[in-house]
Amino acid sequence: MANHVTVLGSLNVDTTLRLARMPQPGETLSTENKTSAAGGKGANQAVAAARAGAETRFIGKVGNDGAGQFMVESLDNDHIDTSAIVTDKTVGTGSAFILLDEAGQNSILVYGGSNQQLKSEEVTAVEGEIAKADFLIAQFETPQAATLTAFTIAKQHDVVTILNPAPAAKIDPAILKVTDLVVPNETESAILTGIEVTDVASMDANAKKFQEMGVKNLIITVGSKGAYYSTPAGSGFVPAFKVKAVDTTAAGDTFIGALSSQLKTDLSNIETALVFAQRASSLTVQGLGAMPSIPTYDQVIAASQK
Repeated sequence: MANHVTVLGSLNVDTTLRLARMPQPGETLSTENKTSAAGGKGANQAVAAARAGAETRFIGKVGNDGAGQFMVESLDNDHIDTSAIVTDKTVGTGSAFILLDEAGQNSILVYGGSNQQLKSEEVTAVEGEIAKADFLIAQFETPQAATLTAFTIAKQHDVVTILNPAPAAKIDPAILKVTDLVVPNETESAILTGIEVTDVASMDANAKKFQEMGVKNLIITVGSKGAYYSTPAGSGFVPAFKVKAVDTTAAGDTFIGALSSQLKTDLSNIETALVFAQRASSLTVQGLGAMPSIPTYDQVIAASQK
């Protein structure tokens, strides 16, 4: 039976500029290629969950513009329930500008737009959508007040909450108290706990700190190295698959969406789900663009059998 995943998050139109290398301060470079595609951390995570087999719903906000219509249609194309996406009449749809070099590394500039206008009362209005979920995912590209409202509602309906604290920001401590699983990368984890991630011992220390802040379950993604996990049942490290990265955009989003599609609500299969998520992410980085490169369940399984 498929997991039911609801994502509260951002909807951005991504414009990617391909460069031989990143510019230096004050330097002007010519771009080799320019492409636009649907994106945003929330949208990417929802698409990753849906393509990996989850029944997926989305809570978010777009502007009253062509970009907003494009974003909703993009999610519709992946059979994601978009009925809880609100239209803002005054602020435009979010956008992101991605600088991508030949090594596959990127720098991203984000304009929040309508994503930052999502209100707590608009989240409360879709309580029924949240209650239907097995998992509720949120990030930091929408207001934390909206996330707190959504997570509080989720806990009232026994929905497992997953927080991806990205981009890293000072966090309302109340959110962590209603978070079941927090999934930062090593930089974000260090910012939130004050403990630099350098080895397994420091990851254990991060896990202990998150427990003190109210979150019992932690996954730290460490780029091409893999992912660390800690739950009350134990901890460990799952190595990443070695591939040649073309574009790392949406790798972390794919990881979280794919993870939510396979994870049991009691997290008892966390290692197996992590392996699946790592494989999905390894496929994403081999393609160009965020959403276009996110794999389907069948593609992940096929890659696993090679």
